[in-house]
This record gives sequence, C-alpha cells and structure tokens, in this order.
Amino acid sequence: MITLHHLNQSRSKRIIWLLEELSLDYRIHAYQRDAVTNLAPPELKEIHPLGKSPVIEDNGQVITESGAITEYLIERHGLHLMPAKESASYAEYLQWLHFAESSAMLPALLTLFVSKEPVNTEFLASYAGAELTKVMSYFDDVLSDKTYLIDEQLSGADIMMSFIPEVLAMLQQLETYPNIKRYYQTLLTHPAFQKANELEKAHQTA
Repeated sequence: MITLHHLNQSRSKRIIWLLEELSLDYRIHAYQRDAVTNLAPPELKEIHPLGKSPVIEDNGQVITESGAITEYLIERHGLHLMPAKESASYAEYLQWLHFAESSAMLPALLTLFVSKEPVNTEFLASYAGAELTKVMSYFDDVLSDKTYLIDEQLSGADIMMSFIPEVLAMLQQLETYPNIKRYYQTLLTHPAFQKANELEKAHQTA
C-alpha cells in the first residue's frame, strides 16, 4: 500500500487526486500546519529531512517532489494519463508537468509571501507582480482554445497545474484570467478531484 504524507492546505492535494484517479490502494498520513507560523510540523522531517510535503512511500522507497511523484505513479499505474513517449505531445506534456512547480509557482508564491509582509517592499513586490502577470497571462492565452492542456483529455499535466488557479484564488486574482477560471471549473467536474477536496477537508483539523 502507498502512504501519502500529506500536509493540510498544500500542493500534496494534487497527489490525493492522482491516487484517486488511478484507483490505487493508499492511505493518508496527515500533518497539520503550525497555527502561528503556518509551517509544516517537525514530524514531517521523520520521513524526509526537508520536512516538506508531498512525500510518498511505496514498497519501502521514499519519493519526494510533486512532479517526480506524478511521473512515477503515472508511468507505473496510469499510462492513460500521459501521451505516448514517441508521440509529438510528449514533450509538451513534460513541459506543463514541470511548469507547475517552476515558471508558474515561483511568482505565485512570491506574490503570496509579499501579501503577508507587514511592511511595503519596493523591488520584490513589483518584481513578483510583474512576473505573475506575465506567466499567468501566458497560461491564460494557451488555454484560450483548450479544454485540457494535452490532446484535449485529462493528463498528469492538468493534475499538476490544478494548484495554480487555487493560488490565484487565494490572491483574489482568478477572475482576472477567464480562461484559467474556466479550465479550473472543468477540472472540478472530475469526481476524483472532488473526492480529493473532500479528503483534504476531512484530514484537516480546526
């Protein structure tokens, strides 16, 4: 059985969705953020020194990083969630799979962190805002004629990218990007994603 080490209100919800989508046998070991610092608890360091989530344990192997976990699980259990490696779509699939944690996530998190600062910043706020607008406008444009990112069907790339509109919603900027909003609403129609949202709430303490 796969064990998912899941931190509440984190990117590891995508892995719950993926595990549900693949109908795999798994259990959730849930961790709660510190109420004051909002950081992960030290107990997560018992499974991995960085103390970050998501982490999965599978057959005695510890695997970290959302993109790596997604690739690992799909290549072993869900080839229907990726294009064939010899296809023209495969490189595009990989790009979006990793875009989520690279180009998209950095400006999103910077903007979120800046919003929590008690004092105004000069360089960082303007840089983060400009980068966020650039990256999300690009993503929004790409989605203008797409329902899903790859070959008009759900893939691991969509599961990875699902956290981006959620961050935009946290920043109260989702309405700025109508195609991203529409895309997110489509993702929410998937029963496995709905189940992931329910499970995350069920494993979250007040």
